[in-house]
Amino acid sequence: MMARMAHRVHQPPAGLTAATTKVRRRLIPFLFLLYIVAYLDRINVGFAALQMNQALGFSARTYGLGAGIFFLSYVAFEIPSNIILARVGARWWIARIMISWGLVSSAMMFVRGATGFYALRFLLGLAEAGFFPGLIFYLTRWFPPCERARTIAAFMTATLVAGIIGGPISGALLSLHGLAGLAGWQWLFLLEGLPAVLLGFVVLRRLPERPDDAPWLTREERESLVARLAEDAVARPARAHTIAEALKSGRVWLLAVVYFTIPVALYGMGFWLPQIIKSESGGTDFEVGLLSAIPYVLGAVGMVLAGRHSDRSGERRWHIALAALGGGTAFALSGVLHGLAPSLIALSLAMLGLASMFGPFWTLATSSVGGVGAAAGIALINSVGNIGGFVGPYLLGYISDATRSFTLGLIFIGAVLACGGALVLCVREERSG
Repeated sequence: MMARMAHRVHQPPAGLTAATTKVRRRLIPFLFLLYIVAYLDRINVGFAALQMNQALGFSARTYGLGAGIFFLSYVAFEIPSNIILARVGARWWIARIMISWGLVSSAMMFVRGATGFYALRFLLGLAEAGFFPGLIFYLTRWFPPCERARTIAAFMTATLVAGIIGGPISGALLSLHGLAGLAGWQWLFLLEGLPAVLLGFVVLRRLPERPDDAPWLTREERESLVARLAEDAVARPARAHTIAEALKSGRVWLLAVVYFTIPVALYGMGFWLPQIIKSESGGTDFEVGLLSAIPYVLGAVGMVLAGRHSDRSGERRWHIALAALGGGTAFALSGVLHGLAPSLIALSLAMLGLASMFGPFWTLATSSVGGVGAAAGIALINSVGNIGGFVGPYLLGYISDATRSFTLGLIFIGAVLACGGALVLCVREERSG
């Protein structure tokens, strides 16, 4: 199957390539940085838990609920936030999101009990709602479908890079324990929240709304890109152009269910990986931080390569399905293998499969909607899907408390991811090359 797909090579015209190459070099590194900060602020509670849980007397269930409760408010406000972004502009709304979530993230240093922990995690989800789907919607205004999988994959490697650099940084910040009378986990929240506030103001200065607003594109490049985007909109009209059409689309809802399985695995691993490694290695907080970077390194490589291959072949569904099956199998193996090396190898392979799904998935998803319906449709897929971000961490904590082991929880996550891979084959693919 994959061999046959590789022969169907889809290459964009040379003029379009020049324009999109410049746009990619200008926008993606900046958006990449923003998403690193976003993901790091979302999962740094996993590293804080190495000290915070004991200091505040949190059980695995309490921690898992607090980690996952972020997604309840995130999901509830996702669609309204993305509709506002589509109407007021990405620059202003993304800046607002970043400044507000950075302030809430830093305020996590003041948590003194479970109630405060739950409340601030809920507020963090409310503040960040709309950020990721807003950026995906923003990218559809700059890149035609034939360029999206590799572009989205390049942008979303920030998730993996955040894991690569976030582990050692978080481990180092935890070592500040006692400095100025603050615990290490308090320093972690304070210092990792501030960059989002600062970058929010940078967004206001340097993020153009559309190709027409980009002073660094030549007139010819701007016209070429705008013409191709308009041509694609006419040649492959998306099914749902209004908010109502997007929210009633069966294809959009099916994609949302598929996407649900990805955050179950992503945040189940993201919030619990430091504690899994700690239980297997018995290392220091800094050593755990370093070891936790390894699965993300392999995942970053897989994400980029899968996105490029998907664009070259023009195929999406089988890329997603095979990656999900491989990742799900590796998650299940990580639950039954014991010892640091076997567990780390299995978790790394699990992240490889999981990360390889993102570029092809979001390219498939953005082919479903157009017009103002794109903002609502993308937000719907992301918000329904991110309920999995609550389910994964909470159930892993619940099962861990009940069984005193991560084994059954990791097998559960693997099974959910594999089911998502099977389900995506039911989605009718619209050719994007």
